[in-house]
Amino acid sequence: MDRQKAINAVADFLAAVGEDPTRDGLKDTPARVADMYEELLSGQGKTAQEHLAKTFNVSSGDIVIEKDIAFSSVCEHHLMPFFGKIAIAYIPDGKVTGLSKLARTVEVYSHRLQLQEQLTSQIAQAVYDYLSPKGVMVICEAEHTCMTCRGVKKPGSKTVTYATQGDFPQQKIAEVFALLK
Repeated sequence: MDRQKAINAVADFLAAVGEDPTRDGLKDTPARVADMYEELLSGQGKTAQEHLAKTFNVSSGDIVIEKDIAFSSVCEHHLMPFFGKIAIAYIPDGKVTGLSKLARTVEVYSHRLQLQEQLTSQIAQAVYDYLSPKGVMVICEAEHTCMTCRGVKKPGSKTVTYATQGDFPQQKIAEVFALLK
């Protein structure tokens, strides 16, 4: 990220909405906003490969589920936050990864400008590509501030998306949803 360019853009934005970016309450705001977006978008250009490379051999092919992985992201349509929880379920094919590595995978893909549908698919694809399970399923439930704070203004409404990769039979999908309730 070009920090100085971001700082200038925020100052220009403040001026465009009728504010004085040099007044006491706002003089440090452009830098703070630039730093905030650098953190929120820190997954840009990264993959989960390094996180999912650490594996352990297993003989079981039973489903592994990591649920309630909290995340926040930034909607690419309005640059407003959305947040919620993600569950990752996968059927190992001889190896598993550390549970923290699944949470780190969520961080990589949530820390960029996103759409919820895309986020869900990217995580599923990354787990499938880098962990090589028989199948993977990712479920994402999120609240979007672009719906709760502006526009239709419906606080508490949530959007649920899910994506699968590989061989994740319909019966197993139903089992995962049942286990997550």
